Amino acid sequence: MEQIALDVQNVQKEFAIDGGKIYAVDDVSFQVRSGEFVALVGPSGSGKTTLLAILAALLTPTSGSIRVDGQDLAAMSEKERVDLRRTKIGFTFQSNNLIPYLTALENVELMLRLNGLNGREGRSRASDLLARLGLGDRLKNLPAQMSGGQQQRVAIARALIHSPAVVLADEPTASLDTQHAFQVVEAFANLVHQDRHAGIMVTHDLRMCKYVDRVLMMLDGKLVRELRDRKEIDALAATGI
Repeated sequence: MEQIALDVQNVQKEFAIDGGKIYAVDDVSFQVRSGEFVALVGPSGSGKTTLLAILAALLTPTSGSIRVDGQDLAAMSEKERVDLRRTKIGFTFQSNNLIPYLTALENVELMLRLNGLNGREGRSRASDLLARLGLGDRLKNLPAQMSGGQQQRVAIARALIHSPAVVLADEPTASLDTQHAFQVVEAFANLVHQDRHAGIMVTHDLRMCKYVDRVLMMLDGKLVRELRDRKEIDALAATGI
């Protein structure tokens, strides 16, 4: 059985508004194993993005615990959390945030350089990963010379190149047409499964759930339903956006 790469227990995030308070994330608990791809779905304002920021160690929860690859975020200093984000967590955004004056290969290599891996080995790893994503002929292209789907695959490569225990994706298909959206998520899912990352994807497009192993549904800050059965997940995906 795969190890638990992400362990979330009773997490809450409280915000003060108009003299009161609101729970953007309210007593959320779940686990994700290495090699498992999970979709986080729910209407706008349900707490998905806040929860993702907490999982990425970008936002501190009001209460509860989060363990990434066995390490307790609450017990870490800010410097230790920065190091954890750099080494154990991968993140892709709605906008790919590629550096426009770097090639596809250089954008991916940059993450390795930040972790101290330079030279031929880093370039070889980046080239191989981009090739696995169908971009072997685009290594020297700048972002402006690639389609939106190709740019998003470069962003996925950048998030995965340092072999993180956990990879988080915030609406990775938001700016893509249907064909490219399916291509991107299928490629993402394949890498999560093959390289044994624990993957979580926030999406509004239920069709993308056809590629995941489990679906977590949020409403008003709470996890209200979990789908594990393949038939149930495929039926949800078939409902469309």
